[in-house]
Amino acid sequence: MQITKRERIFDGHFKVNQLTLQTADGEQLQREQFAPGHAVAALVFDTAKQHYLVTKQFRPGPERALLELAAGMIDEGEDPETALRRELHEELGYETDQLTHIATIWPSPGTSAESIAVYYAEVSRQTGPGGGLASEHESLEILPYTREQLAQEAFEDAKTLVAVQWWKLNK
Repeated sequence: MQITKRERIFDGHFKVNQLTLQTADGEQLQREQFAPGHAVAALVFDTAKQHYLVTKQFRPGPERALLELAAGMIDEGEDPETALRRELHEELGYETDQLTHIATIWPSPGTSAESIAVYYAEVSRQTGPGGGLASEHESLEILPYTREQLAQEAFEDAKTLVAVQWWKLNK
């Protein structure tokens, strides 16, 4: 399959493209593509306090609050690690000591152009309040988890499941 045309059909808080695809036999197909940008996320371990940090916040998709990794969008021209360090400070208030890349995933490749670079992060110095940025209308709760709590939690968020599964296999 080949993309022969791409048109932005919605350009609001989120973006939607309409793609014209040509199949191997020459047929033309129209498909909409959700194009929110690219994101970063991390399973965060506070080495000083010996606990993991998970966020809880309202999400429009499921229409309720979810437990998930600290995460955010990569700004134009920003590399994933710089974006993640910024997001960990905004959401959790921590400076990052060490990052380990777990995987870059496509959560819904049939409809979305979003990828998420998932990391394991170690932190030890909280230098800010966290909780997200008021200017971005973020309001999140920071929850500390012990090793046992993290292993037993029934997470529903895909990026969180990927990171926790990696952690179970590697830590």
